[in-house]
Amino acid sequence: MKKTTVIIIGAGQCGLAMSHALSQRSIDHLVMDRGEIGESWRRERWDSLRMLTPNWANGLAGGPYTGAAPDGFMTPAEFVAQLETYARSIGTRTLTRTAVHRVSAQDDQFIVESDAGTFASRAVVLATGAASRAIVPAVAQHLPDRIFQITPDRYRRPSDLPPGDVMVVGASASGAQLARELQMAGHPVTLATGNHVRLSRRYRGKDIEYWLQVTGVLDQTNSEIFDLARAKKLPSPQLMGDVDSIDLNALQALGVSVVGRLAAIRNGTALFSGGLAHLAASADLKMHRLLDLADAWIEEHGTPMPPPDRPTATVLPDPPILSMRLDNGAITSVVWATGFAPDFSFLDVPSFDARGRLAHEGGVCRVPGLYVLWLPLLRRRRSHHISGASVDAGELAAHLAAHLQSRSAA
Repeated sequence: MKKTTVIIIGAGQCGLAMSHALSQRSIDHLVMDRGEIGESWRRERWDSLRMLTPNWANGLAGGPYTGAAPDGFMTPAEFVAQLETYARSIGTRTLTRTAVHRVSAQDDQFIVESDAGTFASRAVVLATGAASRAIVPAVAQHLPDRIFQITPDRYRRPSDLPPGDVMVVGASASGAQLARELQMAGHPVTLATGNHVRLSRRYRGKDIEYWLQVTGVLDQTNSEIFDLARAKKLPSPQLMGDVDSIDLNALQALGVSVVGRLAAIRNGTALFSGGLAHLAASADLKMHRLLDLADAWIEEHGTPMPPPDRPTATVLPDPPILSMRLDNGAITSVVWATGFAPDFSFLDVPSFDARGRLAHEGGVCRVPGLYVLWLPLLRRRRSHHISGASVDAGELAAHLAAHLQSRSAA
């Protein structure tokens, strides 16, 4: 059996950030990944995708962005190249193309069974992310058999879909972007929209990421968030790199038909919730609260900026569309942009709650020596941004080092 002090599962931005943090503390470790470095960015992204955050916001600890386009939005392939360069610069020891099949606890150590054999370690860090598997709701089973179904991790380009109308279910960043792309490619799109987060790409001459940074929103810790459970369920904001707006107004201007949440499919008919107007008004209100913070910051600092350029209120069909026939041949495809979930099925340790979710406190799991990274609001709002990887990894590495020291003393 091979031995190492720490095993990190996942060689994306969080796994590499933890590798850097452990190296800073001279803690021996090994990074494993089922594919290559940045595997999900390589294999599970559509062709036209750009990062949601500008290049300047996508650096890691000891590896800030140094390219020629800080305000641009890199492709997944460009981000993978950045991760590979980063891994070489920090000397990360990796085992790629090595799937982990089982992690169990035995005495005072973890046993990690993988394609490369069995390893023993004193700690394990889960850095496989929150988007290991696409969520497809149970209502999908009621679709007519002739309708093609796909999730964003399998979609690559509009030609992947058969000719005809498309229903995109879910209006997060993925759903809004794919609705826009498919509509512009000649597929008439209906976007089924539930709870969503509306943001301007730019405000008063700056990218929205700039305002999230300088106003301190991203650095709010979990203890500062009023309803943490609700905040963790929020979808990603309706943003797209290099495009000013993909909110519901912009999509409707392109011809996308916007309806409420897909509630049911009965007898070949899709039924939609009538509450979209309320959800849209709430999304508008929350967006304006953030822009209020930006205005207040400008006034406080006396920084010359362009005048306020607030987006107009969301305008929706009145009366709302509450149903749509699916058995008449018009809708030929459905894109399920209904979110993702982590996959910890390889974990054989008592670290799950009654609902089967990984139980942790800020990334520190119930089983001593087990840690997790890259989950929404893991420790703060920044946790699920690229810039949050190094912050969370640094704090958890400190906890891990103290754990190792206490066990050694014992």
